[in-house]
Amino acid sequence: MMQEISREQAQFIIRKKDYHTLFVNSPFCGTCKVAKRMLTYIEETLERECFFELNATLAPDFMQQFNIKSVPCLIVFKAGEPVERVYTFNSVPYLLKEMGPYLIEK
Repeated sequence: MMQEISREQAQFIIRKKDYHTLFVNSPFCGTCKVAKRMLTYIEETLERECFFELNATLAPDFMQQFNIKSVPCLIVFKAGEPVERVYTFNSVPYLLKEMGPYLIEK
């Protein structure tokens, strides 16, 4: 369900007025794969796409621009500015607690 996007698409999406959540990861990262399964479960539970996915290895400039220190990283943008970051993917309930305000449909 999660839509993988390019760094160009990411630059466009994050500038929108609404909240947009970007899952920055690497295909070579085991922790990223676990985190992606958690996020996919959240999307399946909510029955809609909630996250965009960006491959960090293809977007080093984006990583530097937004000071993303490591992957996996879940970063919420509003109007081009990061407003929330999650680097720890403890559990689905933890992610829902952290991301809940941004996942509610308006």
